[in-house]
Order: sequence, then structure tokens, then C-alpha cells
Amino acid sequence: MCIIFFKFDPRPVSKNAYRLILAANRDEFYHRPSKLADFWGNNNEVLSVTWRKVRKEARGWVSAHGGSWPRSPTTCSHGKTGMPGAELVAHFLTTDMDSLSYLKKVSAEGHLYNGFNLIAADLSTEKGDVICYYGNRGEPEPVVLAPGTYGLSNALLETPWRKLCFGKQLFLEAVERSQALPKDILIAQLLNVLNNDEAQLPDPAIEDQGREYVQPFLSKYAAVCVRCPGYGTRTNTVILVDADGHVTFTERSMLDKDPSCWETSTHEFKLQS
Repeated sequence: MCIIFFKFDPRPVSKNAYRLILAANRDEFYHRPSKLADFWGNNNEVLSVTWRKVRKEARGWVSAHGGSWPRSPTTCSHGKTGMPGAELVAHFLTTDMDSLSYLKKVSAEGHLYNGFNLIAADLSTEKGDVICYYGNRGEPEPVVLAPGTYGLSNALLETPWRKLCFGKQLFLEAVERSQALPKDILIAQLLNVLNNDEAQLPDPAIEDQGREYVQPFLSKYAAVCVRCPGYGTRTNTVILVDADGHVTFTERSMLDKDPSCWETSTHEFKLQS
């Protein structure tokens, strides 16, 4: 039940404004192996946490996760057989294809996949930023997103689940204050948004899509921050890209499968044009 909120403005008028503000939760079983965010690639040019990755070059970031649609036994939960979501992300960041072309390539095989969403971006200070979206349970072709604010959970982009609408409003309130806030305070406020555990019920949309999978834990799944026995929000990620292409990547991660024990790390670098 991962959730992502992001706002992008390729040409911010103010030097104090951000081209991209992203806040995301990764929800996962606590026992599943996981690594903290780190650099990888031939020249350590990619920074990644699970399926959210940023490349130092003007490639930007990409995110993928599955939906709670019924699954086919012949395909993978986050991709077709042999290509899980993490690989869809890695392939984009290690090729020279632009985001729209890559998503068109993926969409041509969309019918082979279980439900998933894929967001890809080219962040270029010189050419302007482009962010694209494809969900294989929606339109057959990917779309180029207009500048603005978006939310995504385990349904198609901007599906108005109550938890998504509630979290997006909290996100917008923090974003509206972003130019007046020191960066560390903005990050702290976005982390607070990601850790809001108020259940947004009733929500017929999430009940209908999740069916029997969600019903036993509905009161927990219906919050921005999920807390269930053995399953829940394990990682908070905040990404800021300012007008000059400076990236601040903050990760708050659960340690030792313990929801009371967390570690926060920050990576900073400049996008390479």
C-alpha cells in the first residue's frame, strides 16, 4: 500500500522555489530483506531506495510499485515474469531512452504484467523537466504530466481514495509554506505528513478494489502511514530538487523490524546536465 505525493514546477519563478518536491512511503512486510539508500552503478551515479531511484545525470528519478488489483498466477506482482519492478526502474536509469519513450516500450507489454504504476522523469536544468506516468490498469499509452501536484497509491494516479486525498491536502499545506521554510524544517514537516496514521474511513473505493485482501486490516491500510502486525510503512523518502538542480534525498528507515526504531540519512548532490 505504498503512497507517493509530488509537486513539480520545471521553471519556478523564485530562486527559493523547488522544481520537485516528493514525499513517499514504502509499505512492506517487516521480514522482507531491505537495504538502506545508497549509490550504485558504474560511477555511483544512481541513488536508490527500493523502487525509488535518482540518477545524478539529467535523467531524474523513477518510481514503480504494484497495485492491489487481483493478481494473475502467470505474471509477477511488479512486472512480467523475470522482470520485477525494481528491474523496470533500473533499466530506465541505465539506458539512454527518454522517459516517455521508455514508458511506451513498457506499455507495449503492459498486458503481460500484474497491476503496477511507473513514474519516470527527465530532470534537466537546461531543457526543462519532463515527468511521465503509465499504469497498466488504465489508459494504454503513457502520459506526459502537466506541472502540478499529484498523488499515487495502490490504484491509478490521482484515484481519489480518501487516504490519498487526505494525505495530498497535508502535503499541499507543507508545500505552500516551502519557500518560507528552512530546508530541514520543510523535510521534517513532510516526514510528519508521511507518518500520519489517521484512518480515513469509510472509503468504499479502497474496500471495493482490495476486496478480501484489505478487509481484515482496513482500519490500518486506510491511513497514509500503515501499521499492521508484521507489515506496514518501513521507509519514508523525501526528495527536493531546487531551481539550480541541487538534490536533497532524505530517507527515514525502520531498523531491525522494529516500528519504534528508525534511522534517518541524507544524501546531497547536483544533477549533471
